[in-house]
Amino acid sequence: MTVTTRSYLVLHGWQNHRPRDHWQHWLADRLTEHGHAVTYPQLPDADDPVLEVWLDSLARHLDGLDPRGERVVIAHSLSAVLWLHAVARGLPGTGAVDRVLLVAPPSASVLAGYPEVAGFALPPLDALPLPTPTRLVAGDDDPYCPEGAQSAYGDLLALTAELLPGAAHLDLDAGYGSWPAVLEWCLDEDTKFRTRTAEA
Repeated sequence: MTVTTRSYLVLHGWQNHRPRDHWQHWLADRLTEHGHAVTYPQLPDADDPVLEVWLDSLARHLDGLDPRGERVVIAHSLSAVLWLHAVARGLPGTGAVDRVLLVAPPSASVLAGYPEVAGFALPPLDALPLPTPTRLVAGDDDPYCPEGAQSAYGDLLALTAELLPGAAHLDLDAGYGSWPAVLEWCLDEDTKFRTRTAEA
């Protein structure tokens, strides 16, 4: 079946106030131009987030996704961790999403090292069955995941991390003001992720 209608939920990370130059803002704009429904919310208190508050916000936004077509979640950094908490708790709507992209989740040691996000300490991952096809993408040199995404997440979640050389945290500091490969994945789930350098 060819999917003609899609709705996207784009979720930002810690201290992210949705700057227009960030690839997530760029992605939301491009998807909107393609005629898709896009929700790119400002999550509450991005500098001092509270897990329960973010979960409540996530539940509302999941409920707002159009059930008539494909529903896609793109979560960067702390929101990737948020998504795993939502799945662990069986948050309504998580099982109804058609596919998920987790980008550059910070490791447990990093979360523990910052009081502002220590409350997002990871749920047990080795017993966490992901209800939805999920891809995990990270830089091979992410300073917020020094253990490496495969060790910190992939092995426990039975996912193969797609590691991008030199992409760091896949944020503005790493040069990710646009990222054509993520747009391609949104439109075609079989897309192989590439760095911006490889796309240039």
